[in-house]
Amino acid sequence: MVIGTTSRRDFIKFVGTASFATTVPIHAVSSYEKPAPTLLQSVEGPADYILRIAATPIEIAPKHIVSTVTYNGQFPGPLLRFKEGHTVSVEIHNETDTPEQLHWHGQIVPVDVDGAAEEGTPFIPPRSMRRIALTPRPSGFRFYHTHKRGGADLHAGQYSGQVGPVYIEPAFNPGDYDREVFLVLKEFEPSFSQGGDMAQDFLTGTKIKELESTGESAMKASLAKGLPHGYEVGYQYFTINGRMLGHGAPVKVKQGERVLFHVLNGSATEIRSLALPGHTFRVVALDGNAVPHSMEVPVLWLGTAERISAIVEMNHPGVWIMGDLADDDRHHGMGIVLEYANRATKPAWAAPKPFHWNYARFAKPGASASAPDDTLEMIFAKDNAAENGFNRWTINGVAYPMLEEAAPASFHLRQGRRYRLRMRNASDDIHPVHLHRHSFEITKIAGAKIAGIMKDVVMLGGYQEVEVDFIADNPGLTLFHCHQQLHMDFGFMTLFDYV
Repeated sequence: MVIGTTSRRDFIKFVGTASFATTVPIHAVSSYEKPAPTLLQSVEGPADYILRIAATPIEIAPKHIVSTVTYNGQFPGPLLRFKEGHTVSVEIHNETDTPEQLHWHGQIVPVDVDGAAEEGTPFIPPRSMRRIALTPRPSGFRFYHTHKRGGADLHAGQYSGQVGPVYIEPAFNPGDYDREVFLVLKEFEPSFSQGGDMAQDFLTGTKIKELESTGESAMKASLAKGLPHGYEVGYQYFTINGRMLGHGAPVKVKQGERVLFHVLNGSATEIRSLALPGHTFRVVALDGNAVPHSMEVPVLWLGTAERISAIVEMNHPGVWIMGDLADDDRHHGMGIVLEYANRATKPAWAAPKPFHWNYARFAKPGASASAPDDTLEMIFAKDNAAENGFNRWTINGVAYPMLEEAAPASFHLRQGRRYRLRMRNASDDIHPVHLHRHSFEITKIAGAKIAGIMKDVVMLGGYQEVEVDFIADNPGLTLFHCHQQLHMDFGFMTLFDYV
């Protein structure tokens, strides 16, 4: 379902399934300058927000009902609107038979509430509840999701429906739009196959010969031993806000409106695109952080867990399909109808002209990043089909143990220092890499040095490299991983600690 405001957040309008509703605080919360203590299981009084994790049937289209684990019996989970710096309490009820984790993606929070067992966050036991408090920051579009590993279980982790949007209201908002619409992109009914590569021609950048040679040599050696290609994941159904294209209420607009779309790729494994025929997207924020240079683009590309906030001026009346560029995925549901007032024609689709996605478009013109205090080198590689038919992923030759608990940290930080991660991809896969509990600045992409773009996920193309900087300003174990579930589950993780 689509959530929008008719007048700059004054009123939340629901479009689509009525179950996707904002979660309204039960009582007012106080403002604190510093984060409050986090675990509050013994504190009396009602919580500001309640989330329930449980198996739920979800109707994604007439006569198409899938069973999955959700938050509050709906997909997506309820939109949580917080105020930056205002501490809130949240009760998380686990009504399943397995331990769970709820990760506050993109927020700068302590380890005990971040929601990652690898960092030491306590699990929420089966048929139990944990109550936490957090001080939401930074402002902008964030989200929450499970942080369980799926492995070979395609009902666990983010293969399930445990995804929900978060919007943290800033202290000041210029409000250069008329209303908001939240879109969560998600696939259902996954299955395994062997092999199959995604086209990468949408990403700006060229392959680095050294990395390509390393990766191709490793793959040839693996296949020469008789190993098949490692398992990949495909899907039967594709949805936006839990409804297949044509089976949810349309996004209704008026000519001249400026609509701010907040788009989240809630997929476990897929990179998604989104286009609206006859319109352009003026990108104003990436991963919830305002970009220094807003630009109009004909299509949005999002790696898993990435978010884009973009304003569309409604200046091309009609009834349109806002959907994925991949015809097969769109035909199987990855789209939503956008309908202008007083228009009642058949929804139309037209693919945009070829367009290369490049984060550098939104960087501060002519600027360069500050020099780091230290540079940490990372190289990502694939051991084809090395883990019972699954690809094993390594960082600097090391695969994270197959345990949902803390392992020894590979990188050691000193508080207050600026670190540069130089990441090199010796595989042919795109990796949307994510750093917990911190934001980072992209400082080099597609061979160009840039500055000003703050994110928490960045796509790294096959046989390419990227550099990002972050300030070590949130002590505690900090998880770094590829946000592609299949990669994360089979080794593509590491830990930072503070010394």
